[in-house]
Amino acid sequence: MEYVTKYPKTISFLDGLKHKIDVDSKNGVEQLHIVVKKSFDELMKMFVEEGFTKVKFEHKQPDQIGSGINLKLRKPWEMHIRMVDLKKGLIGIHAEVEVSRDYLQHLFSQRTPVVYEVEEILKKYHVEYNVWHNKLKQNVTEILDNYKVKLATPGIPVIAWKPMLYVIVTIVFLYGWKFFDTIY
Repeated sequence: MEYVTKYPKTISFLDGLKHKIDVDSKNGVEQLHIVVKKSFDELMKMFVEEGFTKVKFEHKQPDQIGSGINLKLRKPWEMHIRMVDLKKGLIGIHAEVEVSRDYLQHLFSQRTPVVYEVEEILKKYHVEYNVWHNKLKQNVTEILDNYKVKLATPGIPVIAWKPMLYVIVTIVFLYGWKFFDTIY
């Protein structure tokens, strides 16, 4: 099942400057960040109420606060959020949708940053936020139009790695037992 969303394409800033968000085939779309003036604990409580859980294994980003969190979407997708300390009492929220880490395809699948999904949650909890363009170091004041982003379901059916791990450990144990049993 593919995942379809939208992402800002053309944005403007307070000074009237317009900017088109870059897209390249290697890195995807240029990531915008959501900036809030809330504590990490308040944000975590809010996201946990929405069904997010802590991520156990991840590559931490510089200035990342705590562990990332994820929310299972329609199979095989999940939303992964990291929060970073921006100083001055501000927290940056980096969010992306990717194949769930429950599947082997997570390691090499397509992913995309998302903004509107996080905005929806923040609006629900009446949290004030800004959309931040990190490269230009400015708040986005208006989103003029959007890209339509479509993440294709992996070509190979998704393979859950946890059950595979149990099978492999069991087979290794049985062969190990057989091997050591024949030595004596």
